[in-house]
Amino acid sequence: MDEPRPAAPHHDTPSRPRPFDDFTTVPPHDADAEAAVLGACMHDPAVVDAVRNLLDGPDFYRPAHETVWRAVLALRGKNKPTDPIVLCDRLREQDDLERVGGAAYVHRLASATPSVSSATHYAGIVRRMSDLRRLCASGLRTVQRAMEPGADPDAIRSEVETEVRAERERALASGQGRLSRFITDGWSFVTETGADTEPLWGTREQTAWSSGESLMIVGAPGVGKTTLAHQVVLARLGLADSVLDMPVAPSRRVLYLALDRYKQIARALARRIQPEHEARIRDGLAVWQGPLPATLDKEPDLLADLATAHQADTIVIDSLKDAVSTLVDDALGVAYNNARQRAMRAGVEVLELHHQRKATEGTPRAQKPTLDRVYGSTWIVSGAGSVLYVAGEAGDLAVTLHHLKTPTGEIGPLQVIHDHERGTTSVDPALDPVQILRTRPDGLTVRELAAVQSGEANPDRAATEKARRTLDRLVKAGLAAKTEGAAGGSGGGQQARYRASVRHIGVVS
Repeated sequence: MDEPRPAAPHHDTPSRPRPFDDFTTVPPHDADAEAAVLGACMHDPAVVDAVRNLLDGPDFYRPAHETVWRAVLALRGKNKPTDPIVLCDRLREQDDLERVGGAAYVHRLASATPSVSSATHYAGIVRRMSDLRRLCASGLRTVQRAMEPGADPDAIRSEVETEVRAERERALASGQGRLSRFITDGWSFVTETGADTEPLWGTREQTAWSSGESLMIVGAPGVGKTTLAHQVVLARLGLADSVLDMPVAPSRRVLYLALDRYKQIARALARRIQPEHEARIRDGLAVWQGPLPATLDKEPDLLADLATAHQADTIVIDSLKDAVSTLVDDALGVAYNNARQRAMRAGVEVLELHHQRKATEGTPRAQKPTLDRVYGSTWIVSGAGSVLYVAGEAGDLAVTLHHLKTPTGEIGPLQVIHDHERGTTSVDPALDPVQILRTRPDGLTVRELAAVQSGEANPDRAATEKARRTLDRLVKAGLAAKTEGAAGGSGGGQQARYRASVRHIGVVS
């Protein structure tokens, strides 16, 4: 059994006046974090170097802890061990050992740290509590000055500004201020922040949703955005392995923000829920019904706070129009993107449902949409990692999925079919390259597949290159085999042909 956290020794008396002595409320502090920092320093002297720039002696609420901290710094300054035995000897020499609680208390501190590697995090807690105490003390002094007879408002304001400026400089000097909170060195940024991670939806070659980047699903009302999002959510909860034949990574807990039409959203989700799913749905899915307590442009930390409050690692926003005051204002677009980025910086994955602009008159329906078809400020789209666009008319069973913004290789365009009764979406088998290969025992050339997928007898270069990438990916995945072509000559050249792998050829009716 773990040893309980050390309590303050009974003779631990304050070594300096405290501004809270006249108040019954206990000042902000975390004795466990203080003990954890000191214990970590005793286990590894190098920890002292990591946390000494974060903490000063007065940052410790308990005077005994401050005394131990100063002794640790003295030992480290002389390059001596900081273990409990050497530390007790140092405190004894200073005539401080009994005052802090004796050798037994020092050894209890040494066993108080849950993780030596988390020492800087514990130190951050200690520093935050110290900052709060200092701010409380400053506020109390301001109140006291204002209550004095003949108080001068200008003089009080000047003193407050001086104290605030001193606090700001102190925070900056410690590296704990807002200008340093998210700083990392260049090497760590390249090797850790930019490290390869498995996608949340898709493959490394074709990623629909990348970890740490938001996914936006765009389309007109009624084209199946919510149907598609629900399938991804349920796959995140482990109730399916893939969506549109692309794997989906599991999630711990999803927070679904049903900001509008939440009864309709519930009915749509019910199509996919079975009685055996009850335990996972209760544990893994939290749903917010109706408007948020504030718009995200007004409270940029609201998304991250909601995720923390409900222990969610994924947030679905259905839909963006209900989360921001207005979507067309560039300033508000920037403000929303700030809220989105703050949530992702906190480790929350974000999926957004959004609407398109109305199509201009005369625009061919089959024409591939572009990012400027997404409604609202360009900054909303610019901050998204991936944008999928569902093209079609309300209620259509067959729609086209375009990948307008890609983390890696482009997906599709995919001709997909909605099963509204079951709430599922699948790739149209008539245009699925694997199915096409299975129906062609003699195989296909790149150009032939491009012609089938584009519907053009003479596909352009873009369609041809896309078909080439598709076939090469199938070969890499073991779903197709490639027979190299022959160079030209008097008889002309022969293009490479792709055939379905033997183990994937089935009976075609």
